Amino acid sequence: MKEVPVKIEFNKEWIVTKLSVGEDRMLLPAPINKEILYKSISDVSEKKNILIITVKTDTEVVYKILSVEKVLQFLKIHILPVCNAYRLMAYFMSPAIRGGVMIKEAAWEKGSVVVVKSGIWFVSATKQISVPLSEVAAIELTKRDVQGKPTDVIRIDYLDAAEVVSSLVLCPLSTLQVLYNFLKDTTKSMDMKGTELDGVDQQVAMLVYSGMDSHAIENMLNIPHKQLDLIYDKILTLGLAEVVIIRREIQLTPKGVRYISDATKSQTN
Repeated sequence: MKEVPVKIEFNKEWIVTKLSVGEDRMLLPAPINKEILYKSISDVSEKKNILIITVKTDTEVVYKILSVEKVLQFLKIHILPVCNAYRLMAYFMSPAIRGGVMIKEAAWEKGSVVVVKSGIWFVSATKQISVPLSEVAAIELTKRDVQGKPTDVIRIDYLDAAEVVSSLVLCPLSTLQVLYNFLKDTTKSMDMKGTELDGVDQQVAMLVYSGMDSHAIENMLNIPHKQLDLIYDKILTLGLAEVVIIRREIQLTPKGVRYISDATKSQTN
């Protein structure tokens, strides 16, 4: 086994220690004293420089491991090919498109697509890219030019830093259809009837998507601030958006009016 330096959260505290990593398991030293078989890991996610793994045996336990990227990559290389997940050998391009523009350096890589409880991983010999299912906006079967020929691929759209990013998956069509059905089923909780918003609500959502702020939307649709707030409430309740900025409206006090009045007079003298 190889030892790597990490911090592990235990009893709400971060413990500095060394993790022993083997071919099929890893050992968490004292005071945790836990042996974890990779095949017992049911979920793997990553937030910044923290790897979060869920181990399911008789009970379900979550471990948070903090370390440098090189160590986390070493752990993912061992865990992802063996953990309890839906796994498919494929070619992938991730990310392929950002903000509607094809990424120049994007290239097809040979590896696997690993689907766990919380996300989709694209795994090759050199990288492990995670797409949280909560960030997935669309999954579709489409066609792309591959070596000059239109070829069936799966396109996965997701949000990254408030920008729409797309990854592509390529494999034989029969297998591709199975993967597509699995991914659609995995993300079906995000499906909607399409009748939840009326025409004006949909226009507001579209303008938010295009990057307009509240003031611009009010002017574009000629609606008052209170009506826009009600539409925002509906969109937020449906889980279609989140609050990023709370806009404040202010009114001058008598002291403020006096200040502006005096300032105006001084400018005209």
